[in-house]
Amino acid sequence: MNAIFGDLKQILKRSPIDLSDSMVNQFVFYADLLIEWNKKMNLTSIIKPEEIAIKHFLDSLLTFDVYKIPQNTKVLDVGTGAGFPGVPLKIARPDLNLTLLDSLNKRLIFLQSLLTSLNINADLVHERAESAAKQNIFREKFDLVISRAVAPLNILLEYCIPFVCIDGVFIAMKGSNAESELDLAQNAIKKLNIKVILLKKFTLIDKNDRSIIVFKKLFSTENFYPRKSSKILKKPL
Repeated sequence: MNAIFGDLKQILKRSPIDLSDSMVNQFVFYADLLIEWNKKMNLTSIIKPEEIAIKHFLDSLLTFDVYKIPQNTKVLDVGTGAGFPGVPLKIARPDLNLTLLDSLNKRLIFLQSLLTSLNINADLVHERAESAAKQNIFREKFDLVISRAVAPLNILLEYCIPFVCIDGVFIAMKGSNAESELDLAQNAIKKLNIKVILLKKFTLIDKNDRSIIVFKKLFSTENFYPRKSSKILKKPL
């Protein structure tokens, strides 16, 4: 790998989970491939290796600082984009059973190339969240559902909670305005039969603020949810 990736390796040493040398090398390859593919398709606006390490990789790995994920957990990353946070979690914890869901096929083409190159097994699903959540093979089938920077919380919850099994967990990765989003999501929390079990704030080493909110699913989600996307966006819970 190019010498410019040396800083990336140093940054990854700040991870909240211990990464082996082989894992760090996987992250370096990930960054390199992301930069190359981004020249031909818009996958990320962050294109410097050190910024990828901080704003994508370390940001994703913050999950391990708020929630102890059991072995062999079934994880769904909703709106995964270029693979965040799902792929970093899988690199750090190969035991996880990962599914990556996105509505844009070009992103999944990139992810398939990435996963093949890294010799990582994960399921790729080309669907809109509100459509996939109505399908029996996905509905209430995941122990942990996670999503990063996809939509305001009161909208995101309706998209994601139907995937979570009873007693399972949903993790929303947010910025500095998490508390205000949480205030606006109280009705959604009630209707979707979930409760907040943790909100934790972080400041990344680039001084940007992050928040992670962890929800537990108490009861099954009514079949009514999720509604069609047009209704969710027009009249959020």
